[in-house]
Amino acid sequence: MAERWETLPQMFFEQARRHGPKAALRVKRSGRYVDISWEEMVSQVETMALGLIDLGVEPGDRVAILSENRPEWVFGDLAALSAGGVSVPIYTTLTPSEIEAILRDSGAKVLLVSNVHLMGKVVSFREALNLKIILFDAPYRVSGPRIWWIGELMGLGHTGGPALRETLLKRLEGGRSEDLASLIYTSGTTGLPKGVMLTHGNFLSNCRAVQESLPIGSEDLTLSFLPLSHVFERTAGYYFVLSVGGMIAYAEGLEKVPQNLREIRPTILTAVPRFYEKIRERIEAGVRSAPGAKRALFRWALRVGARRRKGLAFQIAQRLVLSKIQEGLGGRIRFCISGGAPLSKELAEFFHAAGILILEGYGLTESSPVISANRLDRFRFGTVGLPLPGVEVKIGGDGEILTRGPHVMKGYFNKPEETGEAIDAEGWLHTGDIGQISPDGFLTITDRKKDLLKTSGGKLIAPQNIENALRADPLISDCVVIGDRRKYLTALIVPDIGRLESEAGKEGLPHETLVWRRVEKLNFTLAPFEQIKKITLLPQPFTQAEGELTPTLKVKRQVISERYAEAIEAMYRD
Repeated sequence: MAERWETLPQMFFEQARRHGPKAALRVKRSGRYVDISWEEMVSQVETMALGLIDLGVEPGDRVAILSENRPEWVFGDLAALSAGGVSVPIYTTLTPSEIEAILRDSGAKVLLVSNVHLMGKVVSFREALNLKIILFDAPYRVSGPRIWWIGELMGLGHTGGPALRETLLKRLEGGRSEDLASLIYTSGTTGLPKGVMLTHGNFLSNCRAVQESLPIGSEDLTLSFLPLSHVFERTAGYYFVLSVGGMIAYAEGLEKVPQNLREIRPTILTAVPRFYEKIRERIEAGVRSAPGAKRALFRWALRVGARRRKGLAFQIAQRLVLSKIQEGLGGRIRFCISGGAPLSKELAEFFHAAGILILEGYGLTESSPVISANRLDRFRFGTVGLPLPGVEVKIGGDGEILTRGPHVMKGYFNKPEETGEAIDAEGWLHTGDIGQISPDGFLTITDRKKDLLKTSGGKLIAPQNIENALRADPLISDCVVIGDRRKYLTALIVPDIGRLESEAGKEGLPHETLVWRRVEKLNFTLAPFEQIKKITLLPQPFTQAEGELTPTLKVKRQVISERYAEAIEAMYRD
């Protein structure tokens, strides 16, 4: 039975008392992974919390974190919460102006920064904001007013007297579930980011509900590589894992994830769909370059795996092919979790045939985040599963998904009007997503309410369904369907240039002709008003650096439409 802690620090310290010398975190140092025990974590968190109190952090003060995933991120977050503060995570990929906007809006008093490079993003405005900066890594003594190396912060904590420790103890004991825990600024595919106010109770209710839904426990190990600044990793890959006494290992960086997976051999994996897509692309690239006999063996093994039959054929398929795919994820995965964006049914079926079950869930920052999820004993590909225990879900009159329960945010920081628009008088959070619920309770997402296209003929179309089908083609890396208030649909397509050139060389056809053939094949499965009439191939992929993708790799449609306006208009000229 899930426990009833009031606050996240209370959860952490109670689990630490239970697990003591057991490893809680794992991080690579000097070329090898080393463990950090629960006891060591307690020492780090307590000392940092004392240091923050000594620096003047009061209950309710905002403490921002600008860092990649690492143990110090967790120490700093738990220390800020233990001191009664409110943590404000910031993506390391944001520009200086975007970081300044978050720090200014949140009124952050302290900023925890990973390294000198990231600190360079705030030097131009830190004095104007009167920020106190704590630096995790300092290759040399950084001089300047209101800048401390983390060792100096720890020194403040170590030398603090009984009064300081008494203050910390009172704040820990006095914490309540309704207290604000974090301001998370939405990455936003439209409009400016808003500070989502999530309480300790929001996070812990989600942890309890997930614990009742998925069999994850103290023997499980996960690899953390999605940004902790995003609520999906924050809850599922951090708070939840600690709440069950599990262990978290940190990847060295996105480019090292495949290597780190083989090194730590996780039992549970949390990722976004694009991660699974890249794994499949890498697998299929290897298959295409293999001799014909091996290609045939691979396809045969997947067919056998899809049938999930026992017997000799399955044993051969597992030993010769499927086990190799599983080893790519470390070889010990019990199941994977996908969230943050829609997972295509076809991709889930591919991995299931390979012996890797991906359970798709659904949620948003405002719901801290999980609303629904597939289960080990009840899953349906193409859906986002069943609502979590204690979470109410219904479909509004216009098809919008509404949810109510202890997971729903307190509101948007300093934005009462926007809060009133998002949460109605009966407490229902309007998600902005369009969906439907099957007779047996499975929730399916069809599109974002704001993303729905309405053609000039009055037809309402969900572009994500078409885009996901296009992305399933190995020649298409990314795409955006256009057509709002237009007479027909078109598409901007980012091809997989390596595969496209290889295919074009074999068939002797122009690039656009090859891609158009794939689009035509999809068109046969669509209603006439959903069919794509024209396409434009783009020369480069969408990127965060150009402002075309959010930090969770969702396409910013408005930015894309503005950037490629000329190409779009050309597709609508007679």
